Amino acid sequence: MTIKTYLCTALKPSLFLPSLGAIGAGVLLLTLQTTSAQAAGQYYNCANANGCKLVDSKYFTSSYTKTQYPVVMAHGLGGFTKLFGVIDYFNGIPGELIKGGSEVYTTKTSAVNNSEVRGEQLLQQVKTITAISGKAKVNLFGHSQGGIDIRYVAGVAPKYVASVTAVSSPEQGSKTADFVKNTLEPNNTSGSPSNVTTELVSGVFNLIGGFTDVGSGISFNQIQQQDGWQALLALSTSGAANFNAKFPAAMPRAYCGQPASTNVNGIKYYSFSGVGQLTSALDPSDYLLAATGVPFAGESNDGLVSACSSRLGYVIRDNYKMNHLDSADQVLGLTAWGESEPKSIYRTQVNRLKNANL
Repeated sequence: MTIKTYLCTALKPSLFLPSLGAIGAGVLLLTLQTTSAQAAGQYYNCANANGCKLVDSKYFTSSYTKTQYPVVMAHGLGGFTKLFGVIDYFNGIPGELIKGGSEVYTTKTSAVNNSEVRGEQLLQQVKTITAISGKAKVNLFGHSQGGIDIRYVAGVAPKYVASVTAVSSPEQGSKTADFVKNTLEPNNTSGSPSNVTTELVSGVFNLIGGFTDVGSGISFNQIQQQDGWQALLALSTSGAANFNAKFPAAMPRAYCGQPASTNVNGIKYYSFSGVGQLTSALDPSDYLLAATGVPFAGESNDGLVSACSSRLGYVIRDNYKMNHLDSADQVLGLTAWGESEPKSIYRTQVNRLKNANL
């Protein structure tokens, strides 16, 4: 075979095009890897007094939860971020969201205090998060009392907030809190307890708050202010009414009514919650929630919050088969079998925010 014949044979398109295709595919894969690395979903813990620390980062395989603005999650009463580096308050939910492209931040406020104190602490962290992320706004999620705290942030600093999603939050107070307050001091609306029993109960809650601070990685000399009595007042029906008079955005006009508006000051408001207390026989916390749900006297509730009290903005659902802890996928994911899975509910809501260009 002559050199000319050999070259003509070797350079036939049927022979060299597959090789070029393979090379091109390799270059494309390399480019995609680089792109995915640059756009990995990330999860930050903002319990640290000096800022937010990266907890986890994953290459996402879809953009299902890739919102324009970061997702910021606020805990409820007695809450934490990642307790002793092991248990997420929002159990596994941040990790689930970052796989779909979310940038997630969990925050830490006083575990035990009223929502204006906690809300102001949260606002300072939101400002830090906008600086870190380079995004002007955030999508706020708040579980339980955290769903009231995020309304405070939206009310006093709307320019930082794209959306508010309240999860199982006592927006109009909790009858469990009413029962405790009426048992301890029914006529006391002052800033501090007036008898020894109340002081002892408040002190226990303060210790719990300090414990969760330390468990979240906050040093002893930076433990946040705790106030069990103020927390109880804030979560009572009368305390909620006082708060709602200051921050009425997207609230119903009456108890058990539907919210009149879902978009206030350019902020979209949402809520979802569940009903039922005993959702998993293996979960010991369910039996406690069955007891705390007694004051509701048959009204649909999750053990601490009624369906009617949880409504804010666009009510996604207020009757998921999940109790108060299930709505944060606690304890350890022991939720109702065969029902809507909490992680999936959060993913769907974040996708809803994405589709709303938030």
